[in-house]
Amino acid sequence: MNNYCMTLPSYTIGERAYEDIYRFCSPFGKTAVMIGGKTALSVASEKIIANCGGISVSAKIWYGGESSYENVEILSGVDEVKSADMIFAVGGGKALDTCKCLSDKLGKPVFTFPTVASNCACCTAVAIMYRPDGSFIEPYFFENAPVHAFIDTDIMCEAPEKYLWAGMGDTYAKYYESQISARGEEPEHFKALGLAMSSMCSEPIFAHGVSAFSANKRHVNSEDFKETVLAIAVSTGLVSIMLTRDHTPDYNSGLAHAVFYALTTIGIEEEHLHGEVVAFGTLICLLYDGQVDEYMRVREFNERVGLPTVVSDLGLEPAQLDSLAEMIAGMSDVRHYPYPIDPEKLRSVFAML
Repeated sequence: MNNYCMTLPSYTIGERAYEDIYRFCSPFGKTAVMIGGKTALSVASEKIIANCGGISVSAKIWYGGESSYENVEILSGVDEVKSADMIFAVGGGKALDTCKCLSDKLGKPVFTFPTVASNCACCTAVAIMYRPDGSFIEPYFFENAPVHAFIDTDIMCEAPEKYLWAGMGDTYAKYYESQISARGEEPEHFKALGLAMSSMCSEPIFAHGVSAFSANKRHVNSEDFKETVLAIAVSTGLVSIMLTRDHTPDYNSGLAHAVFYALTTIGIEEEHLHGEVVAFGTLICLLYDGQVDEYMRVREFNERVGLPTVVSDLGLEPAQLDSLAEMIAGMSDVRHYPYPIDPEKLRSVFAML
């Protein structure tokens, strides 16, 4: 075994999460620049600043609207960014990924403040990068995860429930995709640990997700809501770090995500959220793999919360999905599958949905 290092993020979760800002951030300097989504900055910035103690926030800057290398380049030239000791990343997955990439480029520590429960970006050592038109380019891997994630569940439960809704689909996919990708192998310790932890990406969603979704609709910061946020943001983030230690998506992705990334080429994110599409992709993944019982389990859950179960739920015609079969089969997300993805078999699965 070669020497290697695992750097895991720490996190604070709850309605008083921001009270820990000075404790965790002050060792890294006295000035921070806050970068994020417009809505996220409007709902979280005052509460963040009120808990900064002796740390000064020099500016609040919009991240640019897309997790792209172009936006990272623009932000890296902003004076307040260049002079800050640290970066406060505020918002959803694309805002956080932009800031993590910026942090890596500038060599500055980044702290994350997720405002929606749609993804695990606050805790991962990877950013998903897109072109300015929204089409997927690649995962960009880092040596280090964010230093600390401040997960304020009061702010999250005030966000529209569609984000938690989509986040649940993205989260349970992690379990199924990783287990298929590693089938028949004896992975090294860090991957084995990630695989063992991956059930914490699915079981809490099935146990708490329906109640959490209901609580989010009513803006109630319930225990079920917190458990679901932990699965989405923390469990999945830690699993991702373990499975991407060698800087490949081989164990951290799979057919469900390949379906999503192929659909970005026809603008799927203009009307649908990432996790919503991945939830549908998980059904494809399970049918292709012959896991009928798990397919029925996921489909039943999707029906209970309104996640997609058929092609038309995504506003697609079957022919549109059929036309992407070769692209899906060639995606890097499925290159490590225990079997090659056959486009014709994919089309037969599509026909069942």
